[in-house]
Amino acid sequence: MTVLLVATMSLDGFIARPDDSVGPLFDWFGAGTEEVTAADSDRVFRTTEASATWIREQWGKVRAGVCGRHLFDHTNGWEGRPPAGDHVVVLTHAVPTDWPYLDTAPFTFVTEGVEAAVATAKELAGDADVTVTAGNVGGQALAAGLVDEVEISLVPVVLGRGKRFFGEDAPETVLEDPYMAVPGRRVTHLRYRVSR
Repeated sequence: MTVLLVATMSLDGFIARPDDSVGPLFDWFGAGTEEVTAADSDRVFRTTEASATWIREQWGKVRAGVCGRHLFDHTNGWEGRPPAGDHVVVLTHAVPTDWPYLDTAPFTFVTEGVEAAVATAKELAGDADVTVTAGNVGGQALAAGLVDEVEISLVPVVLGRGKRFFGEDAPETVLEDPYMAVPGRRVTHLRYRVSR
């Protein structure tokens, strides 16, 4: 099992604009002709063969993901369907009571902090991988020593400002050299191990 801090990122380190829109960051999901899906078979991407292989191989190892309440609200919890894996753990101060998928979606809400959220995701994932979405929650997980690897889909875009990949208060952290680097169209997929 590996705990991965993941997201698509601009060259200057942002995962979204200040208003949470992604603009050209997600262009790579439609930059090719190879059809690929992750956990949600209705969410079809058309990427290059290299990116499709990456999605199938790397996302296919994921069984649970951790995100924050902000992303959950922004996406409406992906209408109750995990974007990757079988389970989503949402770190929140308050469990939603009016979300229409509350009783049917494979989502778990954790209020006890990032350590508890990652522990819950690991339990749900069994021997499979766990993702932690980049941003403030990802930065908290990194600071707590919970992240094994960082996975960046790096896109050739400079946003100038926005939501940072490692959040606002990430600690200085040394990563090993990239051990995976897969170029696609409008993206380069990278994996780094966190130095221990």
